[in-house]
Amino acid sequence: MSAAAAEVLKQHLIDPEVCIRCNTCEETCPVGAITHDSNNYVVDASKCNFCMDCISPCPTGSIDNWRVVKSAWGIDEQFGWSELPVQEAIAPAATGGQLEAIDVEAQALIAEAQNGAGGRAVAASSAAKPSVNLFNRDRPAMAIVAGNFCLTDESADNDVRHIILDFGDTRFPVLEGQSVGIVMAGLDGNGAPHPIRLYSVASPRHGERPNTNNIALTVKRDGPGLCSNYLCDLKKGDRVAVTGPFGATFLMPNDSSANIIMICTGTGSAPFRGFTEWRRRMMPEAQGRMLLFFGARRPEELPYFGPLQKVPETLLGKYFAYSRIAGERKIYVQDRMREQSPLLAGLLKSGATHIYVCGLKGMEQGVDAALDDICRGEGMAWRELRESMRNEGRYHVETY
Repeated sequence: MSAAAAEVLKQHLIDPEVCIRCNTCEETCPVGAITHDSNNYVVDASKCNFCMDCISPCPTGSIDNWRVVKSAWGIDEQFGWSELPVQEAIAPAATGGQLEAIDVEAQALIAEAQNGAGGRAVAASSAAKPSVNLFNRDRPAMAIVAGNFCLTDESADNDVRHIILDFGDTRFPVLEGQSVGIVMAGLDGNGAPHPIRLYSVASPRHGERPNTNNIALTVKRDGPGLCSNYLCDLKKGDRVAVTGPFGATFLMPNDSSANIIMICTGTGSAPFRGFTEWRRRMMPEAQGRMLLFFGARRPEELPYFGPLQKVPETLLGKYFAYSRIAGERKIYVQDRMREQSPLLAGLLKSGATHIYVCGLKGMEQGVDAALDDICRGEGMAWRELRESMRNEGRYHVETY
């Protein structure tokens, strides 16, 4: 590295607006560079060796943040943050009375840090400003279970529940696309608190009914999963400790002309139920298109299947994909997308189009390949378009 590039350094930081304080990063870090207080989880720059071991396990992506600085922020400074500092321009250094510009190598370091290790999306420009991290493990919001309803047929192999949590007099503001954390009582086998589990909010910002202080979660009972079983077994009137809200980028545009393409599997439909309900209630005459590509094993296992049939096509175009119907070929969301190539290609040419992908991580590659094929057929380069859409807050992926 040149002398000019050596004058700056890349610092690893954790985004306090997105972090759910689950302790995964601190447990994962092999050099003890991550620590916390009652407010924030932070990275000690003097210990961090950029091994990247903490990046993949983080459930929110809050760990994948970087800044280029002349001198590192200390952990005490980071403990006091409520949001990350912006990347400041690095002024040229004065050497012998002359300005020495930072070279291309240093500029590349800044670009890399701004994007994060895996690239970082931003919120849609018209999205409302989210509230984040209002409640944590030490000071959770207490909600009352107002309802717990099965969303799948009795013959389904999975049990998916629609769980309504009422916050009473406690203000808990959320936006469509945000998530909440669930705090389970008790300790795990090692005597440590159970990790906070994250669930997407399935209701619009003003509640299951307009102006009600509640939220809905879409939860699949996951075999031995402690938190999913805990939630699915809740009874009306039970109390639940909730943290958050979390998420500052996977937010729907507040623009009636925006085209919103939603691609999901299973419980990944949760945020899109919120998207659809908000537009149905607040923008019934919206000019922008809403399309939903929704995958499940069978119709009986597709959450919200019944209610979705009642949503008019003028509001929401629906394309279902089933992969396990006896005697029929397997259909996945990417197959339905290819079938709608002319429609999707036309929308992808518009700067008003937003794409949201949510569900099982295995779907990412297939969806990406389908979009690549659709673009290629129209003489467009999907990789370039995807990067442009991400930078403009129009392309978002949340998979697990």
